[in-house]
Amino acid sequence: MDRGKATTCCFDPVDLKQVRLLEKLPAGRRVRVMLDARELAVGLIRGRLRQRYPCLSSREINLKVLEELDRVERTPLGP
Repeated sequence: MDRGKATTCCFDPVDLKQVRLLEKLPAGRRVRVMLDARELAVGLIRGRLRQRYPCLSSREINLKVLEELDRVERTPLGP
């Protein structure tokens, strides 16, 4: 993907009920929820890469995960 090109991303609408539940949690617990979600996402990426490249070692898969995460462009959260 060319970093110079603009990309459009579609996100699901914000789940206000979920946001309200999370805001009631202590800060440490909210961080834990975020880290758990990140772990799930990285695990899904790793599983997809393992299916695509079954001959690679765990180290090589992990490097591919890092490469993929590095390619992700941050999207501004405003209009």
